[in-house]
Amino acid sequence: MTDLAPFADLVALDHGLSVVVTLRADHTPHTTVVNAGVLPHPLTGTDTIGFVTADGTRKLAHLRANPTIAVVVRGGWQWTAVEGSAQLIGPDDPHPDVNGEQFRLLLRNIFTAAGGTHDDWATYDQVMRDERRTAVLVSPTRVYSNPA
Repeated sequence: MTDLAPFADLVALDHGLSVVVTLRADHTPHTTVVNAGVLPHPLTGTDTIGFVTADGTRKLAHLRANPTIAVVVRGGWQWTAVEGSAQLIGPDDPHPDVNGEQFRLLLRNIFTAAGGTHDDWATYDQVMRDERRTAVLVSPTRVYSNPA
């Protein structure tokens, strides 16, 4: 099952605070925390999990080598896990069908999907450029959660 509604329901409870698991070169797990949300994939329109990461992070290096990923969001004792494959779109991971303006808006869409708000979008956009942020889009292959 790949319905992302259970994940989306939990995003609002804590700004999409989620645990991400990527795989190191030796296939051991690397975990980190991000703000993630559910949004339409910018190319396919299908629901996807999205988060943004800065250039130079280990998770980004791991995903460039192996796109296997798991993302877990929780609210209280309720949680939902999504396993799948990550697609990267960013300054060092360009996509031929995503231009600069579309990329700028994609970063904003991910931020707001994770519950973020901003009073000065021009400043937000500049920080994203300065930090060479990359969009991570997770196509789900498996979604599961604990019983409600």
